[in-house]
Amino acid sequence: MLQAFHHVAIICSDYALSRAFYVDTLGLTILNEALREERQSWKLDLAIPGGGQIELFSFPAPPPRPSRPEAQGLRHLAFTVPDVAAAKQTLEAAGVAVEPIRVDEFTGKRFTFFNDPDGLPLELYEA
Repeated sequence: MLQAFHHVAIICSDYALSRAFYVDTLGLTILNEALREERQSWKLDLAIPGGGQIELFSFPAPPPRPSRPEAQGLRHLAFTVPDVAAAKQTLEAAGVAVEPIRVDEFTGKRFTFFNDPDGLPLELYEA
């Protein structure tokens, strides 16, 4: 069912500091940077060498984990699948609650979320 690692999304408490760390200190390449004015949120897409990405988000006054979904720290882990609807059906048949399928406003790709047994948000992202 899973094909590859796609991205890790991180909500930071200080966008400028985190951006400088990931870009300047770690040397990740910026793929896209967008201010989502309606949410007072930055979204920075960074390429991970060898494949995969980090999505760095900012939100006004994010609460510390464990609240969800717009909290400081790890937001979710995403896995690439060939067909989100089929993967969702497989998970639901196994008794896993899966959110409705949505479409990424930036890429047009379909995705959905579910949780691991400890409540960690996981995403299925269509290849």
